[in-house]
Amino acid sequence: MTDRSPSPSRRSFLAAAASLGVAVSFVGRQAHAADSAKKLVVVVCRGGMDGLSVAPPIGDPGYAALRGAIAIKPEEALKLDDTFALHPSLTSVHALARQGQTRIAPAIATPDRARSHFEAQDVLETGEAKVYGADSGWLNRTLEVMGPGKTEALSVGTTAPLILRGKVQAASWSPGKGVDEAARLPTLLQDLYKGDPLLGPAFARGLETEAMAQAAMTALAPPPAPAAQSGMMMASTPAMNAPRMNQPGGRPADNHQGREAARKLGSTLAGFMRQADGPQIAALSLDGFDTHAGQVGQIATRLTYLDAVLDGLHEGLGPEWKNTVVVAVTEFGRTARANGTGGTDHGTGSTALVLGGALKRGGIIGDWPTLSETALFENRDVAPTLDMRGLFKGVLIDHLGVDRADVEKKVFADSAGAKAVTGLV
Repeated sequence: MTDRSPSPSRRSFLAAAASLGVAVSFVGRQAHAADSAKKLVVVVCRGGMDGLSVAPPIGDPGYAALRGAIAIKPEEALKLDDTFALHPSLTSVHALARQGQTRIAPAIATPDRARSHFEAQDVLETGEAKVYGADSGWLNRTLEVMGPGKTEALSVGTTAPLILRGKVQAASWSPGKGVDEAARLPTLLQDLYKGDPLLGPAFARGLETEAMAQAAMTALAPPPAPAAQSGMMMASTPAMNAPRMNQPGGRPADNHQGREAARKLGSTLAGFMRQADGPQIAALSLDGFDTHAGQVGQIATRLTYLDAVLDGLHEGLGPEWKNTVVVAVTEFGRTARANGTGGTDHGTGSTALVLGGALKRGGIIGDWPTLSETALFENRDVAPTLDMRGLFKGVLIDHLGVDRADVEKKVFADSAGAKAVTGLV
């Protein structure tokens, strides 16, 4: 029987990833084809990441009024152009943007409009036009059509994430009960209680209180080191998951340890991808973006860690960064208006980040519908102008060199309306 367990170096890396609340999956193939130097990293920001915070359209006349107290102040935002900026926490991403190596898709969405985490993540990961339309992920199907050769897939958790399920076999390694499960429980409860006039606000206040208590406890005591037990890794790093009290401008209070842990995760992943037989494609999942309450602090913390992971990946890849594209996406955006608990609810259009040394310098990807009252989708959300599958298609075709016909017919079947975004690389 073939041993499908990860090597010791990978095992230590996966333990670290589990301690940060990050699920990491590798997919690779033997370096024989002409395009084998090209690398793709897909980051799924789970929970519904608020695109209007990631890339605030500070130059849009409707932005400040719609956002109210959660709006990013123009003087604190990291400017991209006359309309758009980046969140103050995305300093490394902004530095890459100044070099022409970061672009944004500010009004992107999957075909799903149900605003359900389960359904939207299913559509994002399968690449289908409707929920439960396939039992395989589009990244796995990509590996299928890239041709025969030694394939490898590795995922954290008891099963591979949907985006990697399919005919290409994936090894799995479970770190035991880690922070992923705990991080997702509040998301589910927020969805359950958000419509209740009594339980909804009470639960939101409870989360805020818990966040402050965790931050205080984290400041007083160092996080426990991961401990191996019965061959499984039990890990928890409060510094990575507990929101800290914020500085002005939505920037998180100093959390050097958490940022460095996230940066190390990115650089370690880069080290695997730099190896001669390393993975060509990798997928990461980062939880915690479901910001129904206390959004300013929560998203600042999560974006700080996202920024650090991307910075570590960039620095760790070194010369290979020029052959790399990174796409950070989420299952849906959030409402344009804030709710009564300082957060936002499930929306539609969001922002995707596209980074890499292989990226061509340019402006926004897709069209910006504006935030005028008449332009909002269903009078509440950013109206999507770009199908996420079109972005994925363009990257697969132009960057990885996947055959266009295979992309259209096998990877993203029934997607004729989602035109491939070309000219990115």
